[in-house]
Amino acid sequence: MADRTPDHPRPPSVAGKVMAILDAFAVGGVRLNLSEICRRSGLPLATGHRLVGELVGGGFLERVPDGTYRIGTRLWRIGSQAPAMTGLRELALPHMEDLYEATHDNVQLAVLRDGRALFVERLRGARSVPVVTQVGATLPLHATGVGKVLLAYAPEEVREAVLAAGLPRHSARTITDPGELRRCLERVRRDGFAFTRDEMTLGAASAAAPVRDGRGAVVAALSLVTRVRSADARRLLPPLMTAARALSRDVAAHWRSGPVDLGFQTDEPGSPSAGRKAAP
Repeated sequence: MADRTPDHPRPPSVAGKVMAILDAFAVGGVRLNLSEICRRSGLPLATGHRLVGELVGGGFLERVPDGTYRIGTRLWRIGSQAPAMTGLRELALPHMEDLYEATHDNVQLAVLRDGRALFVERLRGARSVPVVTQVGATLPLHATGVGKVLLAYAPEEVREAVLAAGLPRHSARTITDPGELRRCLERVRRDGFAFTRDEMTLGAASAAAPVRDGRGAVVAALSLVTRVRSADARRLLPPLMTAARALSRDVAAHWRSGPVDLGFQTDEPGSPSAGRKAAP
């Protein structure tokens, strides 16, 4: 039997077990072996083996040659129809494509979901620095450029919850001190952008800017990720800020035209636009 932790109690129903298996991939593991899946989902090895096999047969998971598993194309097609993957993504893609053509660096778009940064789109080329980002995956807020922007403008209770949960170290330069992170978020609100360097991925630096709706609330974050050894990351700011402002204008126009579902217009606690209040 795979080991289980108190944070992952055994799901009580078949549906719960299947959801627990799929949710094991939501914490950033692109490929997991069977033992990792069972440990994350809190399932016995025999049960996990049976259900993972059925999910592979249905196309919801894929087994790769090295024996690990990843999200299958059928689940990806279903997930790509979620509002956060459609309305906002469609508005953002033209601006992201222009931004990529201007910089040839990784271009990323993320929204706040469940205390993490959910990536709804990413553009990269053969020369772009390798990053851990995957569309539909989540990364921690405190260690990413988009995450710092989303956290800086999130409701206070969201920031406090993230700080209280602890700040895991992902590299030698990850900010793990709550006081230091608070000061960093204050700078983001003051300057209107965020920088990271070697905090999530060694050798990568990022610049991120907020995307706002018609009332000024921050609903997403747009970023560029480049190599640390390249020119000063501040060179990314002019094209990034231009693209973020242009996308904000498009979002605002849709917001004013009526109740358009852009994937982030929700009153759920923790939403970046919860309560529809303008960000500070």
